[in-house]
Amino acid sequence: MSTIIYSKSAGTNNAAIGKLETPIKMVIEHESDILTKKGGIRDWLFNVESSMRFGETIVGQNEFNVFAATPEGDAAPRDTLTETYRKFIEHIQFMKEFVITAEMMEDASYGVAADAKRRAENFTRAYYKTMHKICEYALSMGTAASGTFAGATLDLTAPDNLPLFSSAHKYGTDTATQSNFFYGDIFASGSTTRTPSTAAFEAALSELSVKLRNMKDENGEALGYTADTLILPGNRPAAEMIAKKVCGSEGALGNGYNDINLQFGNWNIVILPGWQTADDRVMIMSSEANKNLSGNMFFNRVPLSVSNWVDHHTGNYLWAGRCRFGVGFGSYKHILMAVDSASAVENATAL
Repeated sequence: MSTIIYSKSAGTNNAAIGKLETPIKMVIEHESDILTKKGGIRDWLFNVESSMRFGETIVGQNEFNVFAATPEGDAAPRDTLTETYRKFIEHIQFMKEFVITAEMMEDASYGVAADAKRRAENFTRAYYKTMHKICEYALSMGTAASGTFAGATLDLTAPDNLPLFSSAHKYGTDTATQSNFFYGDIFASGSTTRTPSTAAFEAALSELSVKLRNMKDENGEALGYTADTLILPGNRPAAEMIAKKVCGSEGALGNGYNDINLQFGNWNIVILPGWQTADDRVMIMSSEANKNLSGNMFFNRVPLSVSNWVDHHTGNYLWAGRCRFGVGFGSYKHILMAVDSASAVENATAL
């Protein structure tokens, strides 16, 4: 389904406009349909929801406790829910404009000039690229409290006002903390040469999965979610190769005993091309927890709205696009990051 809202400005009666207006509109909408079906980082890693407000507030509550045994005839023990946190995500406006010159319109004897078509296609691609890249940026910069994307300042904190990845996240009370940011020998064997090791990564992946499964809810109970998404930087080929081997091999790697690989079939691997790191890092996420806990959130306030008009000073044909959306994190308990380092990383804890 297309997410393009198209409107034509009044007073557009140039004959050349009539030849190009509908074809370019069709190109924009067609390109939107294609890109919507293909999906991307936003669709794979974020919860995408519509919004009708200035921003959206995510409110967290404690969970119900277990049912209590009750004598015959007695009233049921009453349990109460209390608000434990709230997170506000504000929508940001993004805009772009492109021009088709009068000469180009005059020289297009039929259909859409090749260059005009490419501009219309690239215009739509830029809209989807903006949404996917802001989501990629928000995750890759998750060790910071804020960041700047395309001139917009993004709030990258979890509801406890700490960065998405932190070793001191709060839960339940202000004194109870837990970590979703770790360091350790994830890919290396631990030797001085630090030769990449599939065995080291397999062991680390198992330990990280347990860390995520034991993440505490607001009552202090383990949430029990299973990690199923592995997120890797786009510039670490050795780490990417090891991760794909470990997650894609039916048998255990590095031994001749025909052991089964406990990681096989459990992971979806997502590479973030824009996540360029100086060391080997990984994120693991539970897609179920991401959905249930409102983890990675993308709120679509105004989809791409396209309008067109003629510049009477130049005769050029102008197209302008505008959209509004908000990106943020309603939880930290659905995802964690680990850094392959033999020494401490700031704000991280040992794996």
